[in-house]
Amino acid sequence: MALPAVLRAQLAALVGERWIKDDPVSLFTYRSDGLTLHEAEPAAIVFPGTTAELSAAVKILAGAGIPFLPRGAGTGLSGGAVPAPGAVLLEMARFREISDVDAVSRTVMVGPGVVNDQLSRHVRSLGLHFVPDPSSQKACTIGGNVGENSGGPHTLKYGVTVNHILGLEVVLPDGEVVELGGRTWDTPGPDLTGLFVGSEGTFGIATRICCRLSPLPEKAITLLAVFDSAEDACRGVSGIIARGIVPAALELMDRVVIGAVEQAYHLGFPPRAGAVLIAEIEGLTEGLDEEAAQVEDILRAQRARETRRARSDEERLLIWKARKQAFGAIGRLAPSYYTQDGVIPRSRLPEVLAKIYAIARRYELTVGNVFHAGDGNLHPLLLYDPRRAEQVQAVLAAGHEILEACLAVGGALSGEHGIGLEKSSMMGSLFNGEDLEAMKRVRAVFNPTEILNPGKIFPSPGKCADAPFIRAKSGIVA
Repeated sequence: MALPAVLRAQLAALVGERWIKDDPVSLFTYRSDGLTLHEAEPAAIVFPGTTAELSAAVKILAGAGIPFLPRGAGTGLSGGAVPAPGAVLLEMARFREISDVDAVSRTVMVGPGVVNDQLSRHVRSLGLHFVPDPSSQKACTIGGNVGENSGGPHTLKYGVTVNHILGLEVVLPDGEVVELGGRTWDTPGPDLTGLFVGSEGTFGIATRICCRLSPLPEKAITLLAVFDSAEDACRGVSGIIARGIVPAALELMDRVVIGAVEQAYHLGFPPRAGAVLIAEIEGLTEGLDEEAAQVEDILRAQRARETRRARSDEERLLIWKARKQAFGAIGRLAPSYYTQDGVIPRSRLPEVLAKIYAIARRYELTVGNVFHAGDGNLHPLLLYDPRRAEQVQAVLAAGHEILEACLAVGGALSGEHGIGLEKSSMMGSLFNGEDLEAMKRVRAVFNPTEILNPGKIFPSPGKCADAPFIRAKSGIVA
């Protein structure tokens, strides 16, 4: 559905012809985010460069009744940046400024287009960093992190994105510019910043973000424990937490993922292991070796057949390279994969992991598991070939069953990827009608007409969640 010529001319006059794209190649490129099982082409892509331009663009679109939504790097995995029919994408890539670094207060102002890893590199010389570190941190943007309330390996100890955002400048769906929170730890009144973070682009569009920075740890010790099974590794996780030790990270990779990582990067991981567990202990130097030794003892007691300790920063970085680039390494095994994001109590990890393997076998699919074991945030990777319609249907059905298994043990639908389009139809399995209506009323305070990013999060029969524009992708995903 093409953008009306009059509206296109207005937007081009506002941002410049260079910053509006509606040619076939651009529309095709922006048809999906990282969840490539769902796609729809936008009417146009607009690249505002300032808050004033974004506000004016929103007023133009809202006044014409044209739906719109923000987009960052497109690394999202729940279809949150997939446009509704006729919607305009507001690409935030030009908002890349990092300013007002305050090393004393440990705060910094950033644009939503700043890449996550870029922020930590920018302040590293001050002995500071931005703690949330998604696996896609070299590509994903702070704006997207705010939208999805992203996590990462080191949020076990330090919390997810919401714990590191102090304030926001936001353009509301009618074009009004407001400020939420501030530059201090606490502000009077309701926590509107906390409410906004994780709203998946349905409340407003952040244009400036005040991030809380944290000091770099004095020392970090990275351990690699080798197990014969992923279930044994999960018991090791529970053993560590039960002892009262909270590592900075506890990450698990199973046999399938280990094999892919070794094929891709040749890092020396044990190829015949059932699973490896990465445990990182960090903090003050004093007493850290003793705590690491306790963790090693616990893991050996839970049937770890071997434990290794990184002997240098180089070895530590290699271990983390394996974990952070594991998703990309899966391309060695299959043309594409579908990943889930359920969260369960840590104590149920062995049980649910066994169910995941059983579900994959029943659908004749290969599944690899790489996930944040410390906080029970699962990321099973279902491997498939998108050219084969029966495999596409199989991964969708298996993914649904995996989430049902998570809910059955008291879990949740998402730990960091969001609900988006992917899981909106399952919200009724977790919340009753009154709960969902209450959530919608909160959204209506910010977005009363649902013109901003419609069809996301909540089940909407007859609208985006069930509309034919959601279709299986036919191309190969590298």
